Amino acid sequence: MSLATPTISKPSLSWKTKIAMSIITAVTDASSRTDGTVNRRLSDFLDPRCPPNPKPINSVSSSDVTVDPLRKLWFRFYTPCPATEPPSSAALPVVIFFHGGGFAFLSAASKAYDAVCRRLSRILPAYVVSVNYRRTPEFRYPSQYEDGFDVLKFLDADEDDNGPFSLPQNADLSKCFLAGDSAGANMAHHMAVRAAQAGFRTLKVIGLISIQPFFGGEERTESETRLVGAWLVSLSRTDWAWKVFLPEGSDRDHAAANVSGPNAVDISKLDYPDTVVLVGGLDPLKDRQRRYYQWLKKSGKEAELIEYPNMIHAFYIFPEIPESSQVFSQIKQFVTKTLSKSKL
Repeated sequence: MSLATPTISKPSLSWKTKIAMSIITAVTDASSRTDGTVNRRLSDFLDPRCPPNPKPINSVSSSDVTVDPLRKLWFRFYTPCPATEPPSSAALPVVIFFHGGGFAFLSAASKAYDAVCRRLSRILPAYVVSVNYRRTPEFRYPSQYEDGFDVLKFLDADEDDNGPFSLPQNADLSKCFLAGDSAGANMAHHMAVRAAQAGFRTLKVIGLISIQPFFGGEERTESETRLVGAWLVSLSRTDWAWKVFLPEGSDRDHAAANVSGPNAVDISKLDYPDTVVLVGGLDPLKDRQRRYYQWLKKSGKEAELIEYPNMIHAFYIFPEIPESSQVFSQIKQFVTKTLSKSKL
């Protein structure tokens, strides 16, 4: 399914977006040291953060909830608050969101992701849980997956176990969606697998929103070798990200990276959620994203592929790009369709 004009060699972006992407790429490169460490002072200094706000901004309020203070595991909770009418008592789905950044950069408090989750909460509408997981290289695999899954367990637990936090009465945990972009979409996939195996008390994942997922492999794909000058993602950057994330001695065919490769987990018998995969035609990762979609279909799962032929990696976080609005519109359609299906 295509929502844009035929493929062209260069993205049609405003100077504002091009400058922003150039700065983000430069900061990422400057922060990623060749010895496998991160200049955390530099990367965090140049990552604008937003505090939570109990007063509605664009009709959505937010608060931060601590899951485990020892490992600084927390999430930002977004509540849709219609400005012209009291909060509805109608049940709303819960979207659990994982931010991107190659597992090494950004956070749930990053300005860009605060805006994304606020937008999701308002448009759907839904309660959004944005997970702030530990980052590499300080914490390698499986730390990120453990953090993500512990948030799922936290939400599924009895209210008495979660201290002062409790979900609103109209938050429907039986209609959960996992979502994420780039490395966060990688996490969403692995959380979907774990959730299908967990036997939760109340929480049930019925949908997965996979935005330009970050997957890898030893074999170089055509898009990886052709789109060598892309912003944000390139072979050198993705190789670095996998090297500092995966267990020492592992290659990129590890099941965490190459989810449809030789070490893939068999999901054919799992209750894996319906999935929408969003792909940018100028994203070097696009071939792997298409393979993921094809693998889901071969595994007997419901999956939809939406392509934006002229878009780069992470394009959707820039609201000035018209295709960004299309992404959120398509996500709303997917959520609405999946919720309707769950009622049958």
